[in-house]
Amino acid sequence: MEIRIEGVSKHYQSEGKTIKALDEVTLTIPARQIFTLLGPSGCGKTTLLRCIVGLEMPDTGEIRIGGELVWSKDKGISVPPEKRGLGMVFQTYAIWPHMTVFDNVAYPLQVRGAPKAVIRQKVADTLRFVQLEGFEQRPATKLSGGQQQRVALARALVAEPKVILFDEPLSNLDAKLREETRKELRHFLGKLQITAVYVTHDRVEALALSDSIAVMRAGRIVEVGTPQKIYFDADHRFVADFIGRANLVKARVVAHEGGHTIVDSGLGRLACQQRDFAPGSEATLCLRPEFIRLVAGAAPAAHNLVNGRIDSLTFVGESYETQIRVGDEELLAKVDPDAKLVVGDSVSFTLDPAHCLLVAV
Repeated sequence: MEIRIEGVSKHYQSEGKTIKALDEVTLTIPARQIFTLLGPSGCGKTTLLRCIVGLEMPDTGEIRIGGELVWSKDKGISVPPEKRGLGMVFQTYAIWPHMTVFDNVAYPLQVRGAPKAVIRQKVADTLRFVQLEGFEQRPATKLSGGQQQRVALARALVAEPKVILFDEPLSNLDAKLREETRKELRHFLGKLQITAVYVTHDRVEALALSDSIAVMRAGRIVEVGTPQKIYFDADHRFVADFIGRANLVKARVVAHEGGHTIVDSGLGRLACQQRDFAPGSEATLCLRPEFIRLVAGAAPAAHNLVNGRIDSLTFVGESYETQIRVGDEELLAKVDPDAKLVVGDSVSFTLDPAHCLLVAV
């Protein structure tokens, strides 16, 4: 079910100051997608989620869910949260410790007055779906963090919502469990084929889970795209830097040749992805560490060949993270763990023009 947000603003008063939590946000969330709101703390992503749910009242704008207008200050429309047909999974799960798994999941149906037989069947079906069959009478306090997350998901799903919303639901899990649960969640949501809106500040989580990502900053939507578009072909420096580790180098556009944009930079003259920058204009060159390819042996003449020196090496298991000094620039690169390198070695590396991304300064 599609969600349309038009001109939504939200302001708070704090110590005599007005804080813009949302600043004229306009956004369409497509039906049957996992759509992530990604951004740093304080960017407005949770406020926007709460406005969709109905837990916050915007100051301006309109919100439509599946074509139904659920909020409009100008038209005096404010559909309460329980009437919007939404499911919600909170950051803290909000699992009631004094209840069993069955009672936690059954609660939304019980408050709606559903018949007991219907409740039993729907709870059983939902627990089977999230792989908690047989846990019905287990006390909530006896569950692991990952199991509690699945109980929260089951409770959100049992009433068959039109849309399900997640407010950083994996942030309380340790790194390994977070990775496992992320895979499960992607699998569950893929099978459901319903609209999911997911809030996170974790860029790995966003890339792994999402069909589409909206990157937010200071109450505004900066950019929207697929994970691949956002990571490989961002339009904004903030997005390119926030979505992953990046080397950012000042550059000046020289020309457009052979389907590439040619720039001068602290790394020398380089051919980059074709971008719409006028010759002579300033730009920022974004280079991902994983795309800096060291050249073994004597360096042949090559497109985008750069020479530098190893300034540091840090072993992180699957690779070495190394700082390569090139003139006044220092680049983070990932190197094969079998590489026979020491600090001070001279190295050469190539940069594929397809992975030399130019964004505005």
